[in-house]
Amino acid sequence: MLLYNYTAREPSTGKTVKASVQADSESAAAALIKKEGLVPLDISVGDSEGGSLVPSSLRRKRVKIKEKVLFSRQLSTLINAGLPLIQALRNVAAQTKSKQFRIVIDQVIADVEAGSALSKALAKHPRVFNAVYISLVEAGETSGTLDKSLERLAIQQEKDADIISKVRNAFIYPIIVLVVMTGVVIYMLVTVLPQVEALYDGIQGAQLPIFTRLLLFVSDVIKHFWWALAIVLGVTGFFMTRWARTGPGKAAVDRFKMRAPLIGPLYMKLYMARFARTGATLVGSGVPLIRVLEITGDAVDNVHIKSSLANSIEKVKGGKALSTTLEGNDNFLELVPSMLHIGEESGSTESMMAKTADYYEKEVDDQIKAISTIIEPVLMVVMGILALIIVAAVLLPVYTLSGDSLV
Repeated sequence: MLLYNYTAREPSTGKTVKASVQADSESAAAALIKKEGLVPLDISVGDSEGGSLVPSSLRRKRVKIKEKVLFSRQLSTLINAGLPLIQALRNVAAQTKSKQFRIVIDQVIADVEAGSALSKALAKHPRVFNAVYISLVEAGETSGTLDKSLERLAIQQEKDADIISKVRNAFIYPIIVLVVMTGVVIYMLVTVLPQVEALYDGIQGAQLPIFTRLLLFVSDVIKHFWWALAIVLGVTGFFMTRWARTGPGKAAVDRFKMRAPLIGPLYMKLYMARFARTGATLVGSGVPLIRVLEITGDAVDNVHIKSSLANSIEKVKGGKALSTTLEGNDNFLELVPSMLHIGEESGSTESMMAKTADYYEKEVDDQIKAISTIIEPVLMVVMGILALIIVAAVLLPVYTLSGDSLV
């Protein structure tokens, strides 16, 4: 099956439409175009045969969450208004500002025009549409509630993006302060401290205190071997990043996030909120429980929680309730199985998972505020200690000279 780029005209409005369609031949492409009520003006073979049309330069760029949320909401509204799927997709594509996303949507339109289901067409672009997105669209197609599934997707994406943004913003302030502190300390070491050494050089028999000499050694290393330090830091950062992407590396990083002081409780609540929110969205769209657990395992983005959910899948297949399989699991906070148990007993699993997500999202907000409250005085103390060290290194030699002159 070949991909054809075409230009066509809408008879009712006279508007020119440019898009793509997959077909076995040019005549078959023309037939598909006419079937959509368009008059084909020009048809040409595309650059790809079933592959991605996104150029490599654009493929490296990520589609923003806001663009996907807008796509989901607009498509949901148009479908709910009664527009045919392909026409709705064309209208959404025409309003999409991102060139990369526009190319992806055009290819989705071409696949749908060739007879593919929307979920299958979206699945060809895993970098843009994840497993949660595909499963919800597929469930919506099966149940005839595609517009509602897309609306749920938009809400879920907005909440997920909002909570991640809050966590990231919580660490921006301390990182900026640490960078500024490091810059000030380096400046003091390489400019101010050497002047004290020059002062002592002019005095015969005078010797700098050991503390000042130690800091001057650090200053000399920075001044003369800064390039070596930069290389070491760069290489270390590169290999640490590569290692963190390996199986053992990611397992170690994920375990650190879950157990580290101060940030451990924050990440655990974040993982629980993400698990509950994704689960509630999928269950509400009619996705089977086993598939829900498989998808949420990937969505949570933690190998230990994913492993726990994989074990739960086997137990659920054996007839156990999900809440029972998660009880006593160290990778899940106690409230999660308790709320799941209530939902299973009352037949309102979706509602209980949504309430769990709301609770932990609020907890994440409170935890971020608590961390911010703790970090500010800690940073002030650290800044005070660093200032004391630099001042001591400068003033100790001066006081030593003053003492020697008095003697």
